[in-house]
Formats: sequence, structure tokens, C-alpha cells
Amino acid sequence: MDRELEARDEKARKTFRRKEVLTLVEVAGLIHSSIHTARRRLKQWQALTSYNRNGRYYTLPDVPCFDANGLWQRRGVCFSRHGNLRQTVVELARCSQAGLDAVELHSLLGIDPRSFLSAFATHPKLWREKVHGRFVYYSSEETVCKKQREQRGLMHEKARLPTDFEAIAILAEKIKYPALNNEELSRRLARQRLSIAPEVIGNLFAKHGLGVKKTPRSI
Repeated sequence: MDRELEARDEKARKTFRRKEVLTLVEVAGLIHSSIHTARRRLKQWQALTSYNRNGRYYTLPDVPCFDANGLWQRRGVCFSRHGNLRQTVVELARCSQAGLDAVELHSLLGIDPRSFLSAFATHPKLWREKVHGRFVYYSSEETVCKKQREQRGLMHEKARLPTDFEAIAILAEKIKYPALNNEELSRRLARQRLSIAPEVIGNLFAKHGLGVKKTPRSI
């Protein structure tokens, strides 16, 4: 590339950086070329393609300030350092602590997953499993998947409320031993062959405003 062409190329990239996000047609207009040439130039610039809006938008690799998940969006156009949508979903699921369900993917990606998640049902790099009525996508790597599934179970346990039977047992023990904390109640219930995590006991008390009352300090 001669100096004149190189100068024009750098000027075009400078304008591109300022605008941040452009379509293919806009890039062609920017460099005064055909669509075919614009596509070739984007490849030379190693431009990134949006994972939403049907991949119609582009940005230069040094423009995005990616977040901790490798995602960036500008004016509703979304980009990923992982690549296209398929590559991004796979990488997000692989790196997650407890896999990802549709709600969590929606929160991360900013797009409705119902339009694309069915395509991941049999993806070789993902393991899909229904957990409490929702499909969760884990890494297909055995050791990673095992850790993610264990963490998902802990997440559910922390969030769940006890069953009516468990709630009655918890309250009965609390009435008998009001000074016991949640960990101690959990251990007593275990002797009755009731496996109820301290977090679940805490959830019951929090829901009904039955927190531990502190004894007023004397003045």
C-alpha cells in the first residue's frame, strides 16, 4: 500500500473509530468503494461483527470497552470479544460458575434468548439439563460441568423456601429452642432425618419477618 492509500486508509479508520459502529453500506460509503471491497477492508481491519441485529453492524477491534464478560454495546448494537452469538453463548456458559438459564442469558446478552436457544439443545460444547422447570446450559467438559451443577444446586438451596412439612418442623424446633441459630437448627433437624440447609431456614424466617430478636442493651 503506497503512502497516499495508507493515509486515506488511516483517515477512514479514524472516522470509523469516532462513529464507533457502522453498517457495511456505511463502510463502503466511507471508503468510496463497492460492497465487495468494503467487506475485504473490514477483514483487513479485523473488524468485529455484532451478535445481534442479524450481524449487520461492525466496529474496529480497538473501539469496544468490553465488560468482565467480554461484552460491549453501543446504541443497542451488541458485540462480543468471543465472536458471533454462537461462540459467545458457548463461552459464557463455559466460564459461568453455575451454568446459565434463559433468564440469565437474557440479562447478560441484552437480547431475547427464545429466538436462538433451541439451536443449542444439542451443541457439542454444551450440556443442557432441566433444573426446577428451566433449562440450564453447562459446559460439556465433564469436570467443569460437575462443578457447575453442584453450584447450581447450592444456588437453588439458598433461594428456596422450605416445604410446608419442613416449615412446621423448623418452627416446632424454634419454639422449643428459641436461642438456636439457623446452623444449630439445621443440625437438630438433621437428627430427625430432615436435610434443611441453614439458608433455607433463614429464607423462611425472612419471608415471615421472624428474624432473631436482639436483646435490648441496658443503659
